[in-house]
Parts: sequence; C-alpha cells; structure tokens
Amino acid sequence: MWLLGGTFDVDLNTIEAGWQVSQNIYGDNNTRQFIYWTDPKDGNWWLQVGNESLMGYWPGSLFSHLSDSASKIHWGGEVVNSQSDGQHTTTQMGSGHFPDEGFGKSSFFKNIQTIDIDNKFKPANDLGSFSTKSSCYDVKTGSSSDWGNYFFYGGPGRNPSCP
Repeated sequence: MWLLGGTFDVDLNTIEAGWQVSQNIYGDNNTRQFIYWTDPKDGNWWLQVGNESLMGYWPGSLFSHLSDSASKIHWGGEVVNSQSDGQHTTTQMGSGHFPDEGFGKSSFFKNIQTIDIDNKFKPANDLGSFSTKSSCYDVKTGSSSDWGNYFFYGGPGRNPSCP
C-alpha cells in the first residue's frame, strides 16, 4: 500500500508499507513486512488490516504534506527485476496466478475503503489500474454488492509470454 501527498516528488512525503520478498536484501526467499517513508517532518497515520489488526503507526510529525490527508492511495504488488541476464525474473507476484484466474487462484484486495475527514469509511471509488508488464503480472478491477470495490492481481513472472 502506498500513500502519496504533496509534490509527488519521489524524495518527498511518501510512505509505503506492505510485504516483500527480496533475496538481494535479505539473502533468502522469505516474505517480510516492510515500511518505507521519505522526508520525515509533520497528522498521524495508522495502517489497519480488517477490523482488528493494526499493523503500523506513523506520527504526524513525520509527514509535512500528509498531515491532513493523502492525495492518492495505491494498493497492489511490486516486483523489482534486477537480473542482468536479459531475462525477466521468475519472482511471482501475489499467489503467482494471473487476475483472470479469479477467486481461489489469484491474489486480491476487496471492499477497498478509505476513511474521510469525519472518520467515516467510504468506498475507494474510481479505481484505476496499471501494469508495466502485463504478460508477466497483471491487474483487473471490479465492483460488486458482496465485495465492494476490488481488484485481482499477480502473475508468475517469467513464463513463455514473458521471456
């Protein structure tokens, strides 16, 4: 999950939290939670999963442009391809299944909501999607009465369509 505010300069007022696998950083293929932020300065931010699990807290003093609200919120997956052999990495995103494979196979976020200035939950509307290499990893958005706004995402990495 990424929260952005202010100038959108990569060096200013960005917070990023989620899970990652990085053999380059950690020396293994274990999944780890990560939290990253830039330009520590001034509102308090909480990261909550579901109704119970608080995963992170960032005091408002860390973010000058994020003190009142975020201008954008990003949910999704990220894979860094740092291999020098000219081939895409075999690192999977999410479950390793493409979004078209749907529930039970592909990874997903559902009932995506934000909290407004009155501390009320609001559906995250106008979800956009972006994939830099859809033959390796992709994303599909949707909305339903049971799931609210949702998206499926992921992929296997290197495959016959993604050399």
